[in-house]
Formats: sequence, C-alpha cells, structure tokens
Amino acid sequence: MRRRLRGRVERIGRGGGARLAVTSGDGPASERPVKAPDHGSALHAALDDLAQRGEGERLLAVGHRVVHGGTLYDEAREVSADLLAELRRWSSLDPDHLPAERAIIEAMAERAPHVPQVACFDTTFHRTMPRVAHLLAIPRRFEASGVRRYGFHGLSYAFLMEELTRVAGLEAAAGRVVLAHLGAGASLAAVAGGRPVDTTMGFTPASGVMMATRSGNLDPGILVHLMRTEGMGADEIDDLVNRRSGLLGVSDSSADMAELLSREGSDARAADAVSLFCYQVKKAVGALAAVLGGLDTLVFSGGIGENAPAVRGRIVRGLEHLGIRLDEPRNDAGAAVISTDGSGCVVRVVATDEESVIARETLRVMGTNVDEGARS
Repeated sequence: MRRRLRGRVERIGRGGGARLAVTSGDGPASERPVKAPDHGSALHAALDDLAQRGEGERLLAVGHRVVHGGTLYDEAREVSADLLAELRRWSSLDPDHLPAERAIIEAMAERAPHVPQVACFDTTFHRTMPRVAHLLAIPRRFEASGVRRYGFHGLSYAFLMEELTRVAGLEAAAGRVVLAHLGAGASLAAVAGGRPVDTTMGFTPASGVMMATRSGNLDPGILVHLMRTEGMGADEIDDLVNRRSGLLGVSDSSADMAELLSREGSDARAADAVSLFCYQVKKAVGALAAVLGGLDTLVFSGGIGENAPAVRGRIVRGLEHLGIRLDEPRNDAGAAVISTDGSGCVVRVVATDEESVIARETLRVMGTNVDEGARS
C-alpha cells in the first residue's frame, strides 16, 4: 500500500480562515483557503480538491477514525444505518469528536452514496484488556448500560506495536511495553505479550493524564462542588473538563506545549502547566510499569512525544529504578532510541501513523469489493 496524497483542513468552524493543506509524495505541502464552517463542509472541500487533481474517480472506499465503538463494535465495520444510529446514541460520551465524525460520514454518503465507508474505532485496541481494567467502582447496574472503562488512541497504539515489531523485533514487542501517545490528546497504554493490559483513559477521552485542554482525571467531588457553588450544569461541566482545562487551564494562556516551554522561564503559570504535565505522565509510566511487573520498552509518540525532548527528559528522569538511562544527546537530537546502550529499559521515539492503520483496515473490511490492482 502506497500513500498518494496526505491532506488536512485546519481551523474548521472558527469563523473563517480555514485552510486545506495537501502533500503529494515527499514534496512540500500546498495550502489554500477553503470554506469550512463545519466538518461536512471541510469534507466537501477535500473532495473538491481530489476532483481537481483528477483523483476523484479513483475513490473506492473511505475509512474514518471513530473515537468510540461503545460496547458493540470490537473491530472496524462498514458503515450502515444501524452503526450511524449507534454513534448518535453514544455522542454524549464524546461531544468533541463523535458528532463531527458522524457529520463527515453523513456528508460523504450524500456526496458519493456509491462509495463504501468503513468506521475504524479507537476503542478496539483495548477490548481485550483484562476485565479488572475495564471495571469502575460504581454500582454494577451502570455497567449494563455501558458505563465502564474503554480506552482510546487505539489506532495509534496498533500502529506503534506494529512499528515496534518492525524496528526492534518480535521479542521486544512481546515484552513489557508502555506506549505514551502525547499530543493535544494524551494517554498511555501498557502492553504485555503483545496484548493490551491497561490504559490511562477510561470512560471518555477526557480522563487519564492532563492534556492540551482536557483536565484528565478529577476528583468527582470537585464537579459536585462546582455544581453546588457555581450553579454549573452538564454542558458547563463538559466545557470545563474538555475545552478549558489541561495546559490551557493551568497556564491560563495557551494549550500549546511548544509555546509554554518557550515562556516557562518568565511565566510561572506556564512553568506550572509544563511541570504538571510531565509529573502526571511520569506517574502514569510508573503505575503502568507496576501493572506490567517491570518495563522493557517505553515508546514516546504524538506531537509532544515526538517533538519535545525537554518534556521526554523530564518524564524519564526519576524513573531510573525502572532501568531507564537517558542519553541526553540522543534525546536532544530526537534519535529513534534515546536511552543509553546499557539501559535496562529501551526508550524509543516513534512517529505514529493512524492513517495507515485506517487505510489498511478499510481495505480489509472492503477486501471483496476492492480491486487488487487499486491497492497501491
């Protein structure tokens, strides 16, 4: 399978200024302004660009990253009316992603009803975690309605495990591994024997470690307190934990890690945000290593994990008891392996590629309908 084009639409629904950036092969990205007041419009802009490039007629199937598969979907599925109805039912679990994902699917069906679509779920990777890792300490009747721990970033984790196998071999991938997907959304996952064991996100992507604008885990008493003292309702709580917290909330200025790092020497709140992020991720690595009974490989990925050596360094310092020995020059250079040659735990930096997993899963699901000659 060969990637022909890669594109993205930025600033969707932000009152103008949306741009479509497209990369062909290894060349630089070409950018142009587009109208994208919502995600459906962004899809049409991308499809118009494909048509102008003469690629529109080559569109044989469309794969979608869908954050939540709920209790029904344990693997990628072709989109159907029943699947769309289930996504509507689960939308309240992730109002930042699921409604937009559904809108894109529906816009695609309207634009090209003959093109099959496949939903690839971020929860799939974690479905085989031990039962204890799915449980929540609340009355059992809620589990019957789907209130349990799910885990997310599964498409990224699936790619990272494949890539770890490719670059380090089957033995390393079968060892005790912690994967750290650190970006605007951030989570970590523990894998043993090639199988998921636990992860930091739970019922929704707002849980786990702090993120760009998400709070991560909170004492539920805080939310009850705010409801009583501030008169906050469900929508305001949702806005607080998903869009006004995390790096943005602590710094009171920015959700961008690079910007906060550049200002932490002169801005105490920026410094607090960076420190808290690194501290929480460090704790998560330690907790997952405890679940695994030790640690053989730690993988950093995601926008922060791949591009912020200062953050990586702060996370692993103090974890020497897990066998980690950081090679500072390698870390600063963003090498593929940033631990020393004698480190008991190998620390790697791996660029994730969720799109390739989606493409492969889409081809697998639609395999009987997609011509073999078109799979490049």
